[in-house]
Amino acid sequence: MKPKVYYTKNITSEGLDQVYRALGVALPGKIGVKVSTGEDGAKGYLKADLIGPFVKSLGGTIIECNTAYPGARNNGKDHIEVAKKHGFTSFADVDIMDAEGEIEIPVHHGKHLKYDLIGQNFANYDSIINLAHGKGHAMGGFGGNLKNQSIGIASRNGKAYIHSCGKTKSPKLCWLSHYEQIDFIESMAEAATAVADYLKEQGKPIIYITVMNAISLDCDCDAHQGDPVMSDLGIVGSLDPVANDQAFIDMVWASQEPGAESLRERIDSREGRAILPYAESLGLGSTKYELVEL
Repeated sequence: MKPKVYYTKNITSEGLDQVYRALGVALPGKIGVKVSTGEDGAKGYLKADLIGPFVKSLGGTIIECNTAYPGARNNGKDHIEVAKKHGFTSFADVDIMDAEGEIEIPVHHGKHLKYDLIGQNFANYDSIINLAHGKGHAMGGFGGNLKNQSIGIASRNGKAYIHSCGKTKSPKLCWLSHYEQIDFIESMAEAATAVADYLKEQGKPIIYITVMNAISLDCDCDAHQGDPVMSDLGIVGSLDPVANDQAFIDMVWASQEPGAESLRERIDSREGRAILPYAESLGLGSTKYELVEL
């Protein structure tokens, strides 16, 4: 049976709640909501007035990890300040999960990664909402649930390990390592699968939601993020991260807007779509799905 992807054009906190309820999963205990807090200077990150009521209604905690690149979010103290500036602390506690350490989790079937390094506080949560912002990305082609689960949940050293395709854990050295682009794309898929396997082994549920608004060519991690290149598409949610990312990609490819062509060029120039069939081959999810409009 194809996994269901629930879709609404209503980009509001009510729309988020509608997608969440359609998924039909009770999230027990302490809920971690993984979002990008956005680099200082970025403008496309998910805003407090949109996600705040939804996160607050669930009693969720915003969870993040520090960046591997130099910037305003590469250490816990400064990262919290950016999160506060961007409004996240106004509706929830914010946990920079690798501020005090990291844990190693296995990658079972990787070609590139032997393990994944994630923020140690990830272990403190009983259930997870992977709340992604759909947009382009300078290195990965696009960002959605798979990127949010791989690079996003990885510690600072873990990010370096993924970016170097398993060559180094050093944030300084990773940018000097040479790799094939497809290897980086596949490394992200392996890390995302490792997180899903870790949660499954512990019996902890995770759901996937992507808000497809303010769709720019660059990521929220870019301090000089440009303006949107196409109209807002809506919100998709699924229990399958591959299907949810595939739905976003399919909507971008179906768009007739001129700006969508720029986004498609960005994605394919970075071999971004290759993450989907590779993640599927790892057992993370399905590229085939049933779209259910709410």
